[in-house]
Amino acid sequence: MGKVSYANMKLKVKNEIKTFNFQENEIEVIQYLPIEDKYSLIMSTLAKSEEHGIYNPLKIDMYFNLHIIYSYTNISFTEKQKENEEKIYDMLFNNGIIDNVINLIPEEEYSSLLKFMEEIIDADMKYHTTAASVISRLIDDLPVNAQSAMNIVDNFDKTKFEEVIKFAQAVNNNKIS
Repeated sequence: MGKVSYANMKLKVKNEIKTFNFQENEIEVIQYLPIEDKYSLIMSTLAKSEEHGIYNPLKIDMYFNLHIIYSYTNISFTEKQKENEEKIYDMLFNNGIIDNVINLIPEEEYSSLLKFMEEIIDADMKYHTTAASVISRLIDDLPVNAQSAMNIVDNFDKTKFEEVIKFAQAVNNNKIS
């Protein structure tokens, strides 16, 4: 079998765009997001949705849809506007923009994003319940906890401790158990 040179194939990523109109604005929706951008969309969604070691489903929905808008459309937002993403989400959702965008993204493209995100969540949740994860967290937290303990020892005031002992003795008729 003869080899085919990758360079000679002259492959290009398709730049197909679909559009819809909203209040006299033409909203463009790309049909394929490069893999690097898909990864960023998923990981940003998960990072913003994680609370105390679990993923908040409401935040996943909000951030996933916002990142779809940010990544797949020509709608631009200022940094100031992005400071209140909940408000952006409410406005986009309530005005049907999120649904219009999702309806124009190819089903396979959209489904694969959801599937990959769910697989990462499942793997992450399984890992968090393993002994390796618990040991890793202990090791990671050990220097911080040791420093906190050292600060307590360094700031320990013996005179205040003696006053506590005297108070405890007075309450217990001068007995210490």
